[in-house]
Amino acid sequence: MKSYSFTPKGVCSSNISFKLDDENRIHELVFTNGCNGNLKAIGKLCEGKEASEISDILRGNDCKGRGTSCADQLSKALDEALAAN
Repeated sequence: MKSYSFTPKGVCSSNISFKLDDENRIHELVFTNGCNGNLKAIGKLCEGKEASEISDILRGNDCKGRGTSCADQLSKALDEALAAN
């Protein structure tokens, strides 16, 4: 499994870390800072799911009119990780 770390922009979370297995499935997704309960729930919902599917679902999600959200930033992190593979 490969580990990834992403610094989100424009949101309360300061870091997103996760691992992708050989089939690009998400494992050990952790957000640092942000809405703790909601972000833990996102981690649980994403566990074992295919990264591109999750990215497609979360892309464009907005928080408080910011034009992005922690979920949207996760989609960017996943896209970056997939492009690096």
